Amino acid sequence: MTTPLFDEIIHAPNRLQICAMLAAVESAEFATIRDTLDISDSVLSKHLKVLQTAGYVAAQKTSGKAPRSTWLSLTGRGRKALAGHLAELRRIADLADLGTDR
Repeated sequence: MTTPLFDEIIHAPNRLQICAMLAAVESAEFATIRDTLDISDSVLSKHLKVLQTAGYVAAQKTSGKAPRSTWLSLTGRGRKALAGHLAELRRIADLADLGTDR
């Protein structure tokens, strides 16, 4: 069972979306995430630096003659943090449901 735990690092909307996108795949290209979120390279890079520093996201650059690209993946630590954060958001949402008339 996942322990609900609010994570300030993941909570920022763009970082939450980045983690959610990466949780659904083995890896994703930088440009794909940038275009999906409709943000600039610099904004995405800033959020990725925070996630990488926390150990939540890993980046791998391709090499060779073709245009270089960066592939991103959610680490095991990142998956655990995302699961805990989502569990805490669900717990909070459930509290709000208790106060509604049904």
